[in-house]
Amino acid sequence: MSADGADAVEMRAALARLRRGTGLPIAFGGLITGGSMTSGTMTGGAGSVRIGELSGAVTGALRGLAIATGNGLGGKALALSRPCAVTDYPVSRHISHEYDAAVAAEGLLSVLAVPVVVRRRVRGVLYGALRTAQPLGDRTLGEAVAAARDVEQALVVRDEARALLAAAGSATGPAAAAGSVAGSAAWEEVREAHGALRALAPRVVDPALREELLAVCGRLASATAPPRVRDVGLTPREVDVLAWVATGATNAVTAERLGLRPETVKSYLRSAMRKLGAHTRLEAVVAARRTGLLP
Repeated sequence: MSADGADAVEMRAALARLRRGTGLPIAFGGLITGGSMTSGTMTGGAGSVRIGELSGAVTGALRGLAIATGNGLGGKALALSRPCAVTDYPVSRHISHEYDAAVAAEGLLSVLAVPVVVRRRVRGVLYGALRTAQPLGDRTLGEAVAAARDVEQALVVRDEARALLAAAGSATGPAAAAGSVAGSAAWEEVREAHGALRALAPRVVDPALREELLAVCGRLASATAPPRVRDVGLTPREVDVLAWVATGATNAVTAERLGLRPETVKSYLRSAMRKLGAHTRLEAVVAARRTGLLP
């Protein structure tokens, strides 16, 4: 799945949540393409928010609409980097009216717009609307903000995954394969990246990106030497725990990184040690490295 495809999945899920939580008849939104905004200013190229996902629409008037910062309700939300709403869109004096034709074609009156903001950069906008002119209460606004946060978290995970993949790439090349970084401080960073990638993988919505993360984990695990793999029957979660233990992380830190309870981490670790024939944490890590499961 491409990044655009993953964006569509994330946005569709957020729109479904918004409609389910509020009863709004229509929700729609899109993410910035070709750039990003910081404090309402476009950076990184001439991008725009293009409405790509609609839920509950009765026409195609809104699909593909390009929202410029400052224009209309969504553009105002983008410029201010905060939620905005109007009760009667066609006659509102608090917004500009570049998109009135599309809004009228869909019959929208009460509309709210919530920006999608990741690390202080505006990445998109999510809308909910009624076809009647009545106030949208705090509960509806709260659900819209929560739906936008879902998209933000998905983007954070994907951004972190891409950054880790880029950082890990140098460790899977010819130099790393020759063992030039083994035993160095750089190799400790590789091991931390390996653990972080494994921790992120279950949170990634895009299945193609998730598989890419796990594939890189495999390359990192065998980067210093050809793996001498033997099937010891470790589960993915047991490998995740060992990956963090290998960095020197305590059970508490490992639990925090993986979103588990410390007692659960202990259970996974004991099981991994038994399968590897190890009596200590260090022996388990060494055995896992010998089998090519860890870098």
